[in-house]
Amino acid sequence: MTKEELIQPENIVSRKPRLLNDETMHYCPGCSHGMVHKLVAEVIEEMGIEGDTIGICPVGCAVFAYRYIDIDWIEAAHGRAPAIASALNRMWPQHLVFTYQGDGDLACIGTAETIHALNRGENFTVIFINNAIYGMTGGQMAPTTLLGMKTSTCPYGRQPDLHGYPLQITQIAASLQGTCYVTRQAVHNVAAIHRAKKALRKAFENSLKRRGTSFVEIVSTCNAGWKMSPEKANEWMEENLFKTYPLGDLKDIEE
Repeated sequence: MTKEELIQPENIVSRKPRLLNDETMHYCPGCSHGMVHKLVAEVIEEMGIEGDTIGICPVGCAVFAYRYIDIDWIEAAHGRAPAIASALNRMWPQHLVFTYQGDGDLACIGTAETIHALNRGENFTVIFINNAIYGMTGGQMAPTTLLGMKTSTCPYGRQPDLHGYPLQITQIAASLQGTCYVTRQAVHNVAAIHRAKKALRKAFENSLKRRGTSFVEIVSTCNAGWKMSPEKANEWMEENLFKTYPLGDLKDIEE
């Protein structure tokens, strides 16, 4: 079989998205960010909207996202991505606008911006990477850290009387009138990856149809922050994170 025969469309099982740049990613081995980047690039490419898409990425592990996906990007101050996305969407309503944020950024320093943008029903998509820890800055406790979970700032485990409870920001998003689609997904196996990609596609389509804010949480691993191997981190996520953050759609105005 010749090379030309091998690369016929019907013979292609998987390939690197055209919008994913030839750049070595800085993420730790096993990190969920790389797979989510691939899905975002695939969906934008398949929709044919790379020239009309703007991503907003604030401080956090994904601060260099602009290196990896070949679309227009704007860097936001810590927690301020929803405010910038609101302005961009109002100036260029024909564009797809999305934010790409971690749990510390979105659910802590950016809580006010997040909630008010969702409540206004701004027509953009929020991609929320939740690994229940501050991954970039040393493994500190995040708003989404589980009860009993040990971090560098709660070495004996999170205690509700001292640290409060894990913040269910996605449930809050679903309760607000301005959101049209709220879902929680993961990328730990092939089936989950397919579901996450479908969710991202639906969220982006909703934004372009100006139905309100779409909110896609991706429950993720941080094997470096959790001090686990990638394999063990996936197992721990399934056994622990999914109990507090169960996967599935929380809100869909089309249903």
